[in-house]
Amino acid sequence: MSGIVVVDKPAGWTSHDVVGRIRRLAGTRKVGHAGTLDPMATGVLVVGVGRATRLLGHLSGATKAYDATIRLGRSTTTDDAEGKPLESTDATGLDRATVETAAAAFVGDIEQVPSTVSAIKVDGRRAYARARAGESVTLPSRPVRIDDLTVNEVREQPPYVDVDLSVTCSAGTYVRAIARDLGAALDVGGHLTALRRTRSGGFLLADAATLDALERHWQLLSLSEAAGRSFPIYQLTSDQATSVRHGRALAEVHLPSAGPVGLVDPAGEFLAIYEQRGADARAVAVFVD
Repeated sequence: MSGIVVVDKPAGWTSHDVVGRIRRLAGTRKVGHAGTLDPMATGVLVVGVGRATRLLGHLSGATKAYDATIRLGRSTTTDDAEGKPLESTDATGLDRATVETAAAAFVGDIEQVPSTVSAIKVDGRRAYARARAGESVTLPSRPVRIDDLTVNEVREQPPYVDVDLSVTCSAGTYVRAIARDLGAALDVGGHLTALRRTRSGGFLLADAATLDALERHWQLLSLSEAAGRSFPIYQLTSDQATSVRHGRALAEVHLPSAGPVGLVDPAGEFLAIYEQRGADARAVAVFVD
């Protein structure tokens, strides 16, 4: 049994908790996920089973989309609702136009300082573990890309203002950090109160099933379908497919993209991920037993 399960992760569960449940349902320990969701977050978690676990590393860097709610007027130690409150400011004077102008400044290629409770390793230990142990954690900024940041609704909850927005961003972007930085830009502080991932690469919320639904009706996307949603596809001849099954380079083959491309045999079975290297196409990963 190999393939991709798109899970609608419930609030309160860690991504590892979800992997544990899928292991039980699939009857195998060979299960992993592509892109962690915090316990408070819900939505699309891409889970690989069997041979598909080898595909996960190639999926984790895909563009993500989220619906989020930010509370302006209070900052917290974790940049989300699970942290301890820090400063509070009356934010009720903020109107929609002001919030939209501030949010627009974050669209594009930016430098973002991750939250101190992120999973980034500092000298071999996760930042969140150091922070929860009482250590002072300072993380350097790093480049991320925010393709879209749309303000959907602005609601006064005196003395706070709650902002519902939609975010499309590169992998590695912290929506908690957007909440923190938007609050700082408006001089009122801010933190994340709700987060729902609506897309991870080619996998949408419409594709996702809850764990209870999977318990009742197991749903598994094939490797071929998962690859088709994630990469440009190049169809091989029979002779080329034989070479690819052995991981050989394909001479004088011009793939349709400079990045990873999924290769399928004449019957449409997904065999491998290749990349263009000069005049040849060379293997990145082969998925044939």
